[in-house]
Amino acid sequence: MANVEIVKVDQGGANARILAREAKVDFRRVEAASLKIATRFSSAEGKRMFVRMFNTLQLNMHFISVIARTRLDHDDIGRIETALRGRIDAATASLNEAIDGAEALFKAHGITSLASYDTVPLDVDVRVLSSISRRFLEVLVKLDQLMPLLQTLEIHEVVSAQAVDTQRAGLKRQVRDIANGARSFATGLRRRMNALDARATSPDDAEGPDDAHGAAIGEAVDSTTGAQDGPADPPPSAGRDVEPLPAPATVAAVAE
Repeated sequence: MANVEIVKVDQGGANARILAREAKVDFRRVEAASLKIATRFSSAEGKRMFVRMFNTLQLNMHFISVIARTRLDHDDIGRIETALRGRIDAATASLNEAIDGAEALFKAHGITSLASYDTVPLDVDVRVLSSISRRFLEVLVKLDQLMPLLQTLEIHEVVSAQAVDTQRAGLKRQVRDIANGARSFATGLRRRMNALDARATSPDDAEGPDDAHGAAIGEAVDSTTGAQDGPADPPPSAGRDVEPLPAPATVAAVAE
């Protein structure tokens, strides 16, 4: 009997829709060399977070680590980089813990088959410009790895749908905090550089260096811990949640 297709599956349309919403980032003025890393994303969450956040983070990190460093205090830039690495470390630890916990539940309940996606995976040669970009890419890959594990546990009723949604939302929030933090710090440094330019052209009206420094870094720190992009995640009302990431102590040192 000839095979009869009773279910239509994705032929690449899902990836096309996701890529259509990709953040448009202009790299024409970036002259740095990049490392090309072949990467595959299978989950909807991994694909969307990569497409919407990765290149934007890269451009913000290029501004922080390369452009701002040529005009501002190197110690301030170093503290910001350390703060962002701290956020990446915290997100990595949370994802590793979640993956280890899911694998332990697989073993305890005798689950041997992993849920798979019927959509076409997103294969891309990622151009990585910095160590922070590379580590953020690793975080996104871990998030993508975790998603089918959680879905499998939900299908087998090992974990409730509400608990999975809560855990997924908390982890995605941590990942977004990294990209949003880089954007906020870049914005604060850009304002500080603009203040220096204004003082150079109008020394009587411009802020002093300490005022400009404190305002720029303070605004960056405040906005980093403030509102997030995109729709709000479900409240952590049940199940295993991830605690909100506290601002690293090094950020406070920059703000002083």
